[in-house]
Amino acid sequence: MTEKVIVLHSGGMDSTVCLLLALEQNRTVMSLGIDYDQTSKIELEYAKNLCDRFGVQRRVLSVHWDKLLREIPLDRNIEEIRSGISPAFLPGRNIIFLVLACAEASKFRASEVWIGVNSLDYSGYPDCRQDFLDAFQHMIDIAIPDGPKIIAPLSSMSKPDIALVAHRLGLCPNDTWSCYRPLSQKNGYKPCGRCDACVLHNYAWDTALARKFKVDKD
Repeated sequence: MTEKVIVLHSGGMDSTVCLLLALEQNRTVMSLGIDYDQTSKIELEYAKNLCDRFGVQRRVLSVHWDKLLREIPLDRNIEEIRSGISPAFLPGRNIIFLVLACAEASKFRASEVWIGVNSLDYSGYPDCRQDFLDAFQHMIDIAIPDGPKIIAPLSSMSKPDIALVAHRLGLCPNDTWSCYRPLSQKNGYKPCGRCDACVLHNYAWDTALARKFKVDKD
């Protein structure tokens, strides 16, 4: 019998790569989404479509959260994004998500919770760092006897490295959603191209595909 795992799956590139890596390791995977009144709810649609495509069970929890209003910075370059804590950082989000995922893991007898945090290109996000993950694991070990292990396979990878894995696993740049401020259009929504998430997404794929082209050419 294969191990059951829960993957926190927003519909973005990182969480979708986690989902596919878990499938590649022959885990029985449940995709867990959190509807927390986020602006970019289109990400939930992307996650559902990806689960349908790859035959993964999907579950969405609703959290009514009067969140802190955040400033979404625009037109920053990669070095600016890496320089410090972003105004877009939402305090407590990963803590809440992981607690809910661990509770669901107990319910479904899953041995692991996977999360697609990345600390290299999101160095300003304190809840994406390894010391946070280690501290959370210690807390869960106390709070939930024989509880799930927290798995963060992308934590030490750069965004272009993640995009290369995404490409290997069959994903294309437009298969996932990362934009913080989607723009409405006749046929739905499109990414703004200016927020940090869009800048990082485009940087990741442009760099990854350029590397792959160079390797293939050589």
